[in-house]
Order: sequence, then C-alpha cells, then structure tokens
Amino acid sequence: MKLYNLKKVAWVFLCGAILLGPTSCSDFLEEEDPSNLTPESFYTIPDHAEAAIAATYTGLRFYGEGAGIFSANWQMLEAVTGTATTETGQNSDLNNLYSLTYDGNTAHINNWYNGLYRIIANANLALEKIPTIPFLAPATEAQKTKLLGEARFLRAWAYFYAVRLWGDIPLITLPQTADSEDFMPSRAPQEEVYNLIVEDLLAAEAAGMPMTDVSGRATTIAVKSLLAKVYLTMAGFPLSKGASHYKLAADKALEVITYAKANPTLVNLFSTYKEVHQESLKNRLEHIFMIQYNISVAGNPLGDYLPNFKPVTYSGPGGTGSTVPTPSFYNSFEKGDLRTIDQEGWFYTTYFTNGNGARFNLGAPYVFKHFNQTANGSEGIPGSRNNNLNVPLIRYAEILLIYAEAQNELGAPNQEAYDAYKKVHDRSKLVTPAFGTFTQASFRDAVLRERWYEFAYEGITWFDMVRLRKVFNEKTKGFDNFVGHLNLNVGAGVPLLEKHLLFPLGIQEMKNNPNLTPQNPGYN
Repeated sequence: MKLYNLKKVAWVFLCGAILLGPTSCSDFLEEEDPSNLTPESFYTIPDHAEAAIAATYTGLRFYGEGAGIFSANWQMLEAVTGTATTETGQNSDLNNLYSLTYDGNTAHINNWYNGLYRIIANANLALEKIPTIPFLAPATEAQKTKLLGEARFLRAWAYFYAVRLWGDIPLITLPQTADSEDFMPSRAPQEEVYNLIVEDLLAAEAAGMPMTDVSGRATTIAVKSLLAKVYLTMAGFPLSKGASHYKLAADKALEVITYAKANPTLVNLFSTYKEVHQESLKNRLEHIFMIQYNISVAGNPLGDYLPNFKPVTYSGPGGTGSTVPTPSFYNSFEKGDLRTIDQEGWFYTTYFTNGNGARFNLGAPYVFKHFNQTANGSEGIPGSRNNNLNVPLIRYAEILLIYAEAQNELGAPNQEAYDAYKKVHDRSKLVTPAFGTFTQASFRDAVLRERWYEFAYEGITWFDMVRLRKVFNEKTKGFDNFVGHLNLNVGAGVPLLEKHLLFPLGIQEMKNNPNLTPQNPGYN
C-alpha cells in the first residue's frame, strides 16, 4: 500500500489555512520554515481542523480522475455490470473491464485502491490530531465533535467501498509512518472491517451534524442513509447476516423516510428525472450525498458518457463514448417507462447541434442521467460552458427501495414497503400493480428490477450483483445466478465467474507490501 508523507499533508493543509486567513507582516516574519512543518506543529487551531476535513472531502474526487486515454476511475463500476459497452477501443484497461479479463495491473483497480486509502489516511490523521486542538471561543467543542463525525463518516465511506471491492483488506485506524508497527499491514477479515464501518457511522450519527445541508458536507440524514446501505449489504453475501440486518436496514431507512415525510421540502423525490441532473438543485431534496464539483477547482468528470464525437455540446463534435448503454439493457425497459423517453429520463436519442441548434438523431441511446444542460446548452439556449454538476452517491430513491427490499425480507411486504416502492415506480409513469397482487417473491423481484432501472450508471449496480449473487437478465426480466450469467456487452456475451465476486489486489501494491498475500482467488 502507498503511504503518504505526513509532512507533505500538513503543508497542503497549511496552504489552505493561509489562503483563508489574514496574516500580518510580523506574523509572517515569525513563521517557522515551512519545510520543517510536522503534524504536531500544524494542528494547533480550529482552522487547521477545518482544513484537514476539507482535504478529506477533496479526496472523494479520485472517483472521477483519469485512468488512461478516454477513461476515468468511475468506469470500473459500470463496465463490469453488463449494462454498458463502449464506442471506443483505445484504452486496453477499460476494454479488459468490459470483457471481464482485468487483473492486478489494471489501472482503474490500482487507482481505486490508492484513492480510497488516501481518504482513509487523511481521515485517520484528522481523527488523531483534531482532539488535541484547543477549540476556544468563538470555536466550540460542538464544532470539534462535528468535524470528528465528518471524518468518521468519510472513513466509513471509503472502507465500505474497499471491503466490497477486495474482501479482506488492511484495516488501518491510525496515521502511518515508516516507524509504525503496522507499516506493512496484513489483511483483516471482512467482518472486522464492517464492524469498524458501523462503529464509525454510529459515532458520526451522534456527532451533532445538521439533518440536511445544501453545502455538500455530510449530514445526519446522509449518515443514516449510509448506515442503511451498510446494513443491507451485511444482510446479504458474503456476511449473510440475514434477518437481523435486514431489520437494521429497514429501521434505519425508515428513520430517513419518516423525516422526509415530516420535511418534504428538505428530503423527497424530485418530481421529474431531469431535476436529478439539474445543476441548480445540487445537494438538495433527493440528493442526500454527492461528490462536489465546481469548474474553478474541478469540473464534472463524467464526460465519458457523452456520445462519441457527436456535436451535443457548445464545443461541437466531441466526447468519447467510452461508456454507453448496451442495447439489451436499454430495450429491457417496459414500454412507456419515462426513464427511456428521449431527454426526459436516463437516456437521450436526439440532441441539438452544438448544444442549442437544430435537433438531430444520435443514432443510438446514450446516458442522459449525468448530462448537464446548463453547461452544454438546450434547444435555443446556449450553454454556460461550465460543468459544475456534482456526482450523486446517495439519492432518496435508494433509501425508499432499501426499505422496501429489507422490510420484504422480514416476511412479506407491508403497506409502508409497498408505498416506498410505489413512490419510486410511479415516477416512471408506469402503472404500479396493487398491493394485494404481490407475494414476497414477486415483490422482491419487482423491487430489485426497480433498483436495476433506477440506479443504472450510478456506481450501485455492481454492488447489488455481488451482495445478491444475482444478476438481472435483460431478456427474461428475471434474475440469474451471478456465476454463469452472461454480460451482453461484448460479442455474444461474457460469463461471470466465481472470481469476479471480488477484484484483484494491485500487483504493485502486493510487491510493496508482501503481507497483502495471498491474492484474491482466481487472479495471478
């Protein structure tokens, strides 16, 4: 595992603090040589604590960083699902993900590992050092507690991805130096990792964060939502906790739903699918937690969804088309589902020349879910040219379907579970079958199908495939066993194997740290 020099981290934090705060000439003359900064000399005032948490949030943006030509890290979670394919073939690592032939040398895999552990390293440093900072007026102890809660939320988020991607992983909770006893840590059992995730989230839940916040920082609702996702995952494979954790997932999701019902202007579904990717609605209503983007720092990274060199934006022909829908998945939607209607749901089949000119046919469906019309233009309206759209991580729609699924697994759907499912399904403009028509089995399939259609291309589907050991079959509309299912994104289909339930560890990481052995089963 790559380890990060704490002196450099402190210097980055200090730069932020200097930019944010005034200094006098005498202050400047009394400053220590920046090259001698250490975590001990840096973490001295509340502003340093704020800078540390800001740096940890910034780490989330590894999600959209590049992974070679025409590719970015986020594509790893889409290429392997079978719901996406590509119109370009220049990136061999991305092609290997689509064809399920990736290995420990694949760039995306290594980037995910390093990105997640960078977040963990920053969170660990904040959790160790912030308690040593005196929070004197006007700063408060409540502010300190909140910051520690944010650090624990972000660490839990990173570990939740890491444990689902690689299974047993290093469990690091303290800052690392070359003198640390666990400088080359071994892999901890998955259950230990999940225990830390839950512990962190329960602490974050009690940390006094606001229930909602349009700034994009973690909130109590975001913590409860992530807890519901974690419990649902623990109920399924590989931990197979079953009923106890379906109950925990249902209860925690219901807390969010109950708050939403009492505060429908703060947490709710958007009335249209277009609003899900409307720039002015970032961090609001349905968006419970997002990765923050602003063109002045970093623009939205999902351009690989744009059609391959077609003039859909203000800049004319462009885009890579390196992630596009498979025809089989697009065609599997029920006729009339608003999510398939051109420029109304998750896809578009026509657009306007150079963003705001004459309508033209794209020749195929493309992903519209993350398309920023404010930036790129719409009919007769030029774009702003600034793609400030965020990347959604948790939407309220997911919490509704978590409750519906988990409650059903406790015996049968109740009215609340049905209502949660119906609220999501109704937005598609399809007729939702009456409550009395469902059995436990048919309701389970209905909810899971809804998850496949609602959360496609949001980095969620792959994790559903693994925890369920089931995969949606676009032809039968039922569910296949994971092992043996054919992903229809390459040729006549590529079968999923047992080994694909986990990703391989990066080869270079294993060379750097021999204690990471053995490699995950099925990989060299």
